[in-house]
Amino acid sequence: MAEMKKNILTYEGLKALEDELHDLKVNRRQEVAQKIKEARELGDLSENAEYDAAKEEQRDIESRIEEIDKILKNAEVVVDEDFDSSNVINVGCTVKIRDLEFNEDLEYKIVGSTEANSLQGKISNESPVGKALIGAQKDETIEVETPAGMIKYLILDFYKK
Repeated sequence: MAEMKKNILTYEGLKALEDELHDLKVNRRQEVAQKIKEARELGDLSENAEYDAAKEEQRDIESRIEEIDKILKNAEVVVDEDFDSSNVINVGCTVKIRDLEFNEDLEYKIVGSTEANSLQGKISNESPVGKALIGAQKDETIEVETPAGMIKYLILDFYKK
C-alpha cells in the first residue's frame, strides 16, 4: 500500500482539529442522538422529515470525525523551536510581501494544506506562492508562475507568532 501523505500542521492547527474532534464526539453526537429520539417519538418514520434530517446530520458528523481522525493519524506538527533561529521562511511563518507589479503589500501565514484558508490569510506550503516562499529570506525577490504569467514578490519581513 502506498505511504500516506503527511499532513503538515502548525500547533494552532493541531489544537483546533483536536478541539473540533472533541466537540463532535462529546457534544454534537449527543445533540443528534436526542434529535433522532425526539423524531422517532413523532411516529411514522417513512414520512418524518425531522428524522431524515437528524439521520443526515448524524452521517455528516460521523464523516467529519473520520476525516479528522485520518488527518491526525498522519499529522506532522511544525515545531516553532526548529525555526526560531532560522533566517529563512518555513511553515508557521507569517510573511509580509510586496507584489512588485501592483505595488501592493500582502501578508500571509504559511500553513500545511489542511489548514489553508485564503479568507483568513493562510496559504498552503504546497501552493505556488507558498512553495516559492519556503526557504527564502528577507529582502529577496521571488518569482511565482501563475496561469496569468510570472508574478514577482519582494519579501519585506517574516516572523513566527
